[in-house]
Amino acid sequence: MDRVVKSTAAQAWLQRTAIVALSVALLSSGARAETIGGALAKAYLNNPDVNQQRAAVRAQDENIPKANAGYLPTVTAQGTAGHLHEEEDNIPGSGSFKSDSNPRTVGVAATETLWNGDRTGNSVRQAESGVLGAREQLRNTEQNVLLSAVSYYMDVLRDTAILDLDRNNVEVLQEQLRQTQDRFNVGEVTRTDVAQAEASLAGARATALGAQTQLQISLANYRKEIGDDPKSLSPVAPLARQLPKALPQAIAISQVEHPAIVAMLHGVDSSALQVKIAEGALYPTVGVTGQLEKQYDYNGIRGQQLYTASVVGQVSWTIWDGGLSYASTRQAKEQLGQQELQTDLQRDTVRAAVVAAWGMNENSTGVLRAARAQVQAAEVALAGVREEAKVGQRTTLDVLNQQQTLLNARVQLVTAQHDSVVNSYSLLSAVGRLSIATLGVAVPEYDPRVHFDQVKNKLWGVRTPDGK
Repeated sequence: MDRVVKSTAAQAWLQRTAIVALSVALLSSGARAETIGGALAKAYLNNPDVNQQRAAVRAQDENIPKANAGYLPTVTAQGTAGHLHEEEDNIPGSGSFKSDSNPRTVGVAATETLWNGDRTGNSVRQAESGVLGAREQLRNTEQNVLLSAVSYYMDVLRDTAILDLDRNNVEVLQEQLRQTQDRFNVGEVTRTDVAQAEASLAGARATALGAQTQLQISLANYRKEIGDDPKSLSPVAPLARQLPKALPQAIAISQVEHPAIVAMLHGVDSSALQVKIAEGALYPTVGVTGQLEKQYDYNGIRGQQLYTASVVGQVSWTIWDGGLSYASTRQAKEQLGQQELQTDLQRDTVRAAVVAAWGMNENSTGVLRAARAQVQAAEVALAGVREEAKVGQRTTLDVLNQQQTLLNARVQLVTAQHDSVVNSYSLLSAVGRLSIATLGVAVPEYDPRVHFDQVKNKLWGVRTPDGK
């Protein structure tokens, strides 16, 4: 009878082991409803961080027509209206005089700046640098969001698999406890063995509750980044084809293409132009003003009208403004130097990130291979310990310890599979090439040039191109 019970328990354990093995394979095989491409498409379209940065780029675009306004005349219209009553007594030969009139004036004036130390031209070029820099900041934001989306996607897969492992471990330990109690009842083991099995089961239940909490956190992060609740997720393979072939190549690409560096370089251009704008205040300003005016009831005489038209050239040159312009120029030069140093710092930061990401990605393959070998060895060891325990060569504690070793190995395998994928995407992001185009995500790519072309020459109107 005892042999039959042990045989049935062994079969149940083998079935549960097969279920656990299937859970471990969540990251490497199977068909799912949601793919990583679909998740990335949702993040690209719906993530608030990306969309607010796109709005920031559109706002930056408006600096172009604002700067171009310096090339165009300023036209103003003015008008006056009133009532004039005049009365004079004791006029020799006339007695008295009374007069009522309604003097009115309408006019229009146009002022055009012909030259202002090239401050207008430099302002336009500075605005263009700002637009290009904002686009690179958008590209960097998109990279960060896509990488976060991949990480949270893989976190859900990892934590789901780990929770399944922990739950199945609880079931296996429950069966282990039942077997130990049966053996205690027939005098094969002591009360100590039962207590050891009970302690292991209680610890496993606590671990499963912790894994459940971690999964809830990952689900919340997934929704925050991607904008939708995960339902069933497909496995993801690490990137290979999109990655550089060697570390020197990866570093060289990052120094040229990474959006954080390119944005800083546009910032250097903007700062250099700010120096020229500040220096422009030291030069004269040349302009012309045209004015057309009509006055009614001129000099209080009813019906009398006066037309005036004028074109006046103007030259103004600030000889000294208390040192304001000189200080502004010196300040702009120091800010240019600061921007250049920040750009050098950004280059070093990106380079360090590429080296770190390269090492982690390179090691992922070895870590994954070792984790698989560890699981295989732990499975063989557990089977052997169980068989030895049946003949009294191993204790219940030996079986429990080896079972925990196998569980830890499987968790490490799941984690290694997770890290292998995330590290490959992290390397592509560190290089500066993580984008929907590089990944082949089937989603329309946002083109900031569309809005730029819509507003760069817009001279009037308060509505944005999308009707706001």
